[in-house]
Amino acid sequence: MAYSLAQINAAVRSDPRGFVQESDAAYDKKIEAAARKIAANLGKSRIVLLSGPSGSGKTTTAKKIEAKLEEMGIRSHAVAMDNYFKTVDPETAPRNREGQIDYESPFCMDMDLLNRHFAALDRGEKILIPKFEFARQMRSDIKSQPLRLGRDEIAIFEGIHALNDIISGRNPQAAKVYISARSDILGESGEAVFKRTWLRLERRAVRDGKFRAWKADVTVKMWANVRRGEKLYISPFKDNAGIVFDSALPYEVSVIRAFAQPLFDHLRVSPDMERYEEVRQLAEAYPRFEILDESYVAPDSLIREFIGGGIYDD
Repeated sequence: MAYSLAQINAAVRSDPRGFVQESDAAYDKKIEAAARKIAANLGKSRIVLLSGPSGSGKTTTAKKIEAKLEEMGIRSHAVAMDNYFKTVDPETAPRNREGQIDYESPFCMDMDLLNRHFAALDRGEKILIPKFEFARQMRSDIKSQPLRLGRDEIAIFEGIHALNDIISGRNPQAAKVYISARSDILGESGEAVFKRTWLRLERRAVRDGKFRAWKADVTVKMWANVRRGEKLYISPFKDNAGIVFDSALPYEVSVIRAFAQPLFDHLRVSPDMERYEEVRQLAEAYPRFEILDESYVAPDSLIREFIGGGIYDD
């Protein structure tokens, strides 16, 4: 799918509130459709596996599906698979081609524990969900949270490796969801003026740099490695999903621009950095978009995951 830049700008100028509401309502219809498919699968499995690349909106989408299932009378629990990261041992940790620890690798996850927990939940047994402390790069079992699923309850496990064959192959009955921003924004000649991968990069940069601008620099510098990880560990498994989301919203560049442009304009990066040219092109595309004030964006919108002020913020 693709969106038209001319149509986006016209909608922002003529009816910004209606444009945002219509876009969010369309996304919520996707949420409802997914929830109904998941509910129909409850007789086969109480587990939902939700995956997607970085910046795709997995966290908010999982929580929105959870809320919709609750409306349908199905109690649900969204679980971040990031808590199943292992405490990294530098001696045995997977490495990328530059010799750095490859945090995108599924081998940084405790896959055995995840699969044991999935099986236990399907049997109605209690598990203890661990807590990974990213500041210390350690998993804490002291802060673990108990979870037991009742007869008509569902656990939604969201994470970049949720559809990996190591997990989905051993849980064939689980409902499987893939989400990513999959729409380019096209100019009048049909050229891509804002690529789908840029949507995710700007989302991540804004979220990471929200309180400390320097973190946006880190995000951009790591982006090449993140993209390599996606091609190796995420994209090859997207066809395992029975439910696929396009999380790109037509108005998002217009509203995120006000947050992202200052970050990209002042990036402390050098022209020899990988993907520097791509970031430069992204930043130069912003003046082509009308600015949309964030006050039009509802607290439960997917975009709030990145700009803040949402009901699903941690």
